[in-house]
Amino acid sequence: MKRSPTPTPIGRNGRPGSPGAGSLRGGATTALTPKEIVGMLRRHVWLILFMTTLGAAVGGGGWVLVRRHAPLYKAEAILKVLPPIETDPMEIVATQVQQDLQYGHRVSLANLMKRQESLQTLLQSDKVRQTDWFGRKVRGNTRDAVAYLEDNLNAFPHREAEHIIVSMTCGSPREAALIVNEMMRLFVSQHGDTQRQDVNEKLRELDGRRRIVEREIADGERALQRVREETGLTDLERPSGRYFQHTITLQLNDLELQEHQLSLAIRQLRADIENLRALAEGPISDQVEYAIQRDPVMIALAQQLALLEGQLSGRRTKFGDDHRVVRQTQELIDEVQLKRNQRRIEIAEQTRRANLYNARDTLRVLEQRQVELQHLRDQALEKQKSLDDARARYEQYTKARDERVEMLNQIKTQIEKLRVMLTDPDTPKVQIAGLAPEPLKMVLSRHVLLWGPGGTLLGLMLGLGLTLLIEMLNDLVRTPSDVRRFLRLPLLGVIPDANEDRSVDDIDLCHVVREAPYSLLGESYRRCRTNLDLSGEAGFRTLLIGSGAPGDGKTSVACNLAAAFAAKYEKVLLIDANLRQPSLHLAFPRTGSTETGETRRQGLTSVLTGQCDYQAAIRSSGVAGLDLIYAGPPTASPAEVLAGHRMKELIENAGRRYDRVIVDSPPVLLVSDVKVLARVADATLLVFNAATTTRGAAQRTVFELQEVGANVVGCVLFGAEALKGGYFRQQFRAYRKYLKPQLAANSA
Repeated sequence: MKRSPTPTPIGRNGRPGSPGAGSLRGGATTALTPKEIVGMLRRHVWLILFMTTLGAAVGGGGWVLVRRHAPLYKAEAILKVLPPIETDPMEIVATQVQQDLQYGHRVSLANLMKRQESLQTLLQSDKVRQTDWFGRKVRGNTRDAVAYLEDNLNAFPHREAEHIIVSMTCGSPREAALIVNEMMRLFVSQHGDTQRQDVNEKLRELDGRRRIVEREIADGERALQRVREETGLTDLERPSGRYFQHTITLQLNDLELQEHQLSLAIRQLRADIENLRALAEGPISDQVEYAIQRDPVMIALAQQLALLEGQLSGRRTKFGDDHRVVRQTQELIDEVQLKRNQRRIEIAEQTRRANLYNARDTLRVLEQRQVELQHLRDQALEKQKSLDDARARYEQYTKARDERVEMLNQIKTQIEKLRVMLTDPDTPKVQIAGLAPEPLKMVLSRHVLLWGPGGTLLGLMLGLGLTLLIEMLNDLVRTPSDVRRFLRLPLLGVIPDANEDRSVDDIDLCHVVREAPYSLLGESYRRCRTNLDLSGEAGFRTLLIGSGAPGDGKTSVACNLAAAFAAKYEKVLLIDANLRQPSLHLAFPRTGSTETGETRRQGLTSVLTGQCDYQAAIRSSGVAGLDLIYAGPPTASPAEVLAGHRMKELIENAGRRYDRVIVDSPPVLLVSDVKVLARVADATLLVFNAATTTRGAAQRTVFELQEVGANVVGCVLFGAEALKGGYFRQQFRAYRKYLKPQLAANSA
């Protein structure tokens, strides 16, 4: 069985425990394992056998009494159920109906038959009133008879076949058959009348609907005529021809086409105007150059310039460059050239501005034409919208009229079918397929094979239930599985009950490890020591031993764990921190005659109140490697004394001198002293007594310590009994058998 992981314990400083501790932590689970269930059954096997035997005896005796004094007979009849749909009486082909639909119809009919109204109608029948059963069951009150029929008159709808099995169980076979047959007759008759009434009701409804639809068709025709009169159009029906269009539509399309072409021309002309505007401000183009060359003034100036240049050439040859005549001719040439340039600029400016002005005039004309086209198109759109609205209304009225015409035809067809169904013998959907004969045998519920095994099974179930109840009502933490299931703590040790180990008879339980090393209890303490060493808290030096209530065995665990650590050659200091009811002085009586009365009384309270240092309070236990610090003189405020800084200094100093410091604490649920100690200790080990610690107390103990940040590394289950079918009963035998050769060798 899969187990969920146990949460990592939280240390006193808020740090999680080391990963090594997880290797010994069983996953917490709330489900019982098969082995635990078998153990529960073995512990209560006699209770289960007794209840099973009692159930078998009660079942057999009950069968004898019922067979003799209350026999039962069951009569059955068959009711045929036709398909639940209304078949067309004008068609010969059978209609196929889904099997689930037919079964649902049979179930509904069976429920109708079991209704209180149907049962009361059956009780009013004269044939039923004359039966002995009616005289015994009614007795002036029909409620008992109806209740009996609800329990014993059954209608079972068959899933595959088109039948309903109707049965009646009573003490007389003749009356059982009579009641079933009478029920069949009444139900079929009532159901047939109901079916015909439904058909008549449908006929009346359809006839009223037919008149309404005829009026709606007439209203639709009048609405179509109003649309034609309001619009003045007779061709509102949409043409079936593919290429035919109304004149309004054609006109609108033509105007939209013209407007589109005009928009293109306007955009092109605006682009040309921008180009002309750029040319008017830029260099002279080829078009302007051509206009300049054809200008008469420019031609005359060009001829005059050519003549003067010829004269200048002749005079320069004749008179030289510095002659007055040559200079005059040159001045004339420059003057003509200047006029020619001015004329060139004037012609270019006139030509480019004329082109720009012409383009702008053309643009204004086109834009005016566009406005006119938009106005014409808007008028055409209004006409087209009116045409579309008229056509939409006309089509809507036409569609509604056609739907009503089709509906009228369907209604007339349904009326004809219903009139035929009134006289159809198959109109009632239920028919009697077979009446019930008188039964010859009693029902199976009176058979010994049912009563005997049934009583045995009920007795077995009752025994198992009592076993589970007894186990569930016991809320003690008795077994390791209880620790895993309810506490979610690592179980580091299980100490068996000392009464079941003969090896520890007449031995103080605080000295089991030292005085009975070969006992199972001693081995359990050593196993707990090993688990502590192998857990994730192996590095701790200070170990606090705590429990929820007094008497749970924490002092015995503390003493034996200290002895177990000392046995592996560790130097151990055992401190009795239970200042209210100390017990370490009882387990290790004071020795040493050299001590004075004052030094003999020194202990933990003496150290914590500053009367002596911790070394002066240390006493020898008589065990090699194990020293003690007794509780010391009583104090009025143990919690305040333990909460002082000297307790922390004592733990730190002792931790440097000793390998292990084990502290025996007071009960967690009674006083607050242990919470102070848990914060200064490296680790806390809880002890739960299998005979006295309840689950709630154990959970509160863990919660109290975890709330103050204690590093709870695990727990020890003390005084675990060897339950029948449990682990320790087998372990005791196996351990004694395993150590028998060693014990014999040691005794020799």
